Amino acid sequence: MIDPDGFRPNVGIILTNDAGQVLWARRINQDAWQFPQGGINPQETPEDALYRELNEEVGLERHDVQILACTRGWLRYRLPQRLVRTHSQPLCIGQKQ
Repeated sequence: MIDPDGFRPNVGIILTNDAGQVLWARRINQDAWQFPQGGINPQETPEDALYRELNEEVGLERHDVQILACTRGWLRYRLPQRLVRTHSQPLCIGQKQ
């Protein structure tokens, strides 16, 4: 689902534990690191997407975590031009979390 401005709705999750450690995971087959994240499916709330992504990527269930904070609005970022699929419709130029 791409919005009219070309941004894909997404959840990004900063996951910490009681020791103050932060989960920062290395991407498979890439020299890159990121927090757990993923797209929001149609008819899914951002909170539901958060729990689904935590389960898919980390194996945590809803009862394993507590939401401490969230952004007030969308944070948008554009993809580097080399990653924009210019021939796909609808055109996705970035993500919003």
